[in-house]
Amino acid sequence: MSGVQTGGPGKKKEASPRHPFLSDVRELRKRARREIEEGAVTPSYRADAAKVTRLLNVALATEIVCVLRYKRHYFMAEGIHAESVKQEFLEHANEEQVHADRICERIRQLGGEPDLNPAGLLSKSHTEYQEGETLVDMIREDLVAERIAIESYKELIDYVGKDDPTTRRLFEWILGEEEEHADDMSDLLKSFNGEKKA
Repeated sequence: MSGVQTGGPGKKKEASPRHPFLSDVRELRKRARREIEEGAVTPSYRADAAKVTRLLNVALATEIVCVLRYKRHYFMAEGIHAESVKQEFLEHANEEQVHADRICERIRQLGGEPDLNPAGLLSKSHTEYQEGETLVDMIREDLVAERIAIESYKELIDYVGKDDPTTRRLFEWILGEEEEHADDMSDLLKSFNGEKKA
């Protein structure tokens, strides 16, 4: 019988010689010590770390622009319906900041540097910084930005594929939150249908 051999109670399980469970542990230990300067990037990392870092910096710029837009909307929203909408803007701004922080952490794990230079944020960001004049305009601009972010993250996930599962999982988690944000903004926009702009 191939695969794992099982005996009675107290007997050891043996891995099939054709399909070892792990690499030679001694070799893993040697490689880990030999390539210690590489940090989290081990020889089994299949993606191009420099390219993935560039993509992460694009995602970072997008998140920061979203934080700034939501913050502006939070402080500038006014009118009879503004208070509850403001809280939604603030919640989204805070969540976008968490996304940015997690992206920075991943960039560092890959040996890169987070690009936080304000001069290049808008040119790298997939979303725009649109202020909006009314509360409805602000909601609409945030919904447009979330829809752009959703498409962007789907493309990033496809690009990374199986070559970098950690970055892919990060992008998938952010995508899920961006979809929730879009849903929130869509619901808010629908609630203003038929109402005069505040």
